Amino acid sequence: MPQTQTMPWRRHGGFTLIELMITVAIVAILAAVAYPSFMEQVRKSRRADAITALNAVAQAQERWRSNNVNYNNADVSSASTGLRLVAGTTVATSYTLSSGYYTIAIGTTLSPTNYTATATAVGSQASDAKCTTLTLSMTAGTIAYGNTGSGTANYCWNR
Repeated sequence: MPQTQTMPWRRHGGFTLIELMITVAIVAILAAVAYPSFMEQVRKSRRADAITALNAVAQAQERWRSNNVNYNNADVSSASTGLRLVAGTTVATSYTLSSGYYTIAIGTTLSPTNYTATATAVGSQASDAKCTTLTLSMTAGTIAYGNTGSGTANYCWNR
């Protein structure tokens, strides 16, 4: 009777299906946790562009007011942001930032001591429910920072 020889079991290199599925599950869980945080940081950095533009408007308004008796017809320009707005008493001119995530506008109710500039989220930034609109208002020499959305003004203005 011939003797049968058993071959020792050899494992081939590679991954088993179970190992691969466990790895995919771990990566999916990490992505589900990290993605919302990542998107919040992206929205925050886009808000910083709008805040920079609104502060440029405020600086230009103050430069105009230092040489004129009121804020009416101020030529609000900023080389650093590419912002070019001319405010009037009846027409507000708006400007969309080069990033395309906010539209900057100066309100139509300018007076010798008051103006309002707003940054309204557009495009994919419009899904930012916490800070949909940022508002910078000058009233009798006092600047107020506001917003619309569920976030506080301190949160939206990074204060």
